[in-house]
Amino acid sequence: MIVRFGYVAMSLEIQDSSPSKTMTMARFSKLPDREAGLRELERIAAVNLHNTLRLLRHNAAEGIQMYRFSSKLIPLATHAELQDWDPFAALAEPFAEIGDYVRRHGIRVSFHPDHYTVLSTPRPEVLTSSVRDLRYHVQMLKAMGLDARSKNNIHIGGAYGDKPAAADRFVEHFEGLDPDIQCRLTLENDDKTFTAGETLAAAQRTGLPMVLDIHHHWVNSAGEPASDWWPEVARTWESPLARLDVPEGEHLPPKIHASSPRSATDRRSHADGVEAGPLLEFLREAAKTSSHLDVMLEAKHKDRALFGLMRDLEAYEGEGVKRLSGGSVEILP
Repeated sequence: MIVRFGYVAMSLEIQDSSPSKTMTMARFSKLPDREAGLRELERIAAVNLHNTLRLLRHNAAEGIQMYRFSSKLIPLATHAELQDWDPFAALAEPFAEIGDYVRRHGIRVSFHPDHYTVLSTPRPEVLTSSVRDLRYHVQMLKAMGLDARSKNNIHIGGAYGDKPAAADRFVEHFEGLDPDIQCRLTLENDDKTFTAGETLAAAQRTGLPMVLDIHHHWVNSAGEPASDWWPEVARTWESPLARLDVPEGEHLPPKIHASSPRSATDRRSHADGVEAGPLLEFLREAAKTSSHLDVMLEAKHKDRALFGLMRDLEAYEGEGVKRLSGGSVEILP
């Protein structure tokens, strides 16, 4: 099985490269000239996009073919008081440059909208803001010229005292989304509410591909190995929504999230790095049924954690692990 690793948004290796520089609404509201304030927001966004391109170049140089964009590329883009502002015309060139680089270098990219983007909500105003946020993420991907192979990953959301009803609301609200939002979504199990099995059921009802988070599963399950769910989870990546825009004869590999607990007493928080042993145990099981798998590392040390994991995996050379590049390995069952 060919496994590619990626990291989230920020680099600890490239100096002054944050793609999430921002301005608060409080600061914006105090500016005497609103139009000048909007231009300042666009200037900050241009810096974020420039830094994103720097990070993509860093990834390509290191052989890393997966990357999660920051959702904060455009400050205040979804704020209710700025809905008359369209920043995309001013930012068309840097967005297009990013998309061109992604395509030329074969980098798999994604977004992960914030935790307040929930489709299981019973509150109409929260649903409205959630759909607005999903629309913003789709707009960014379209501005990059990227097709539906680039996804926005979300959780089901809260249970609100009745988990089955919340799951039903998620399905109902998903079905009300515009098709161009639907086809770019993936669904992930969480660490407190919806287990891998419950998330898989929702993914199967909607046709969404599922991202299995193995750390979340460790802290929110009945104790069964995450690999027990893998064959069914992997099949969700064969659905029509998952296959949309995938050229004939090609495939979009299934995707998981991996991280390690910060400590024995803080099992939910992410550690600085990723422990190789438990992850490798899962990957060897997955290799029994899958030929390709992409792994997004959710570690505090970002790309530095990826490099550390690659060094640790080299210790297993000769034990069914072969390093292929700076960000990929081959795993035998």
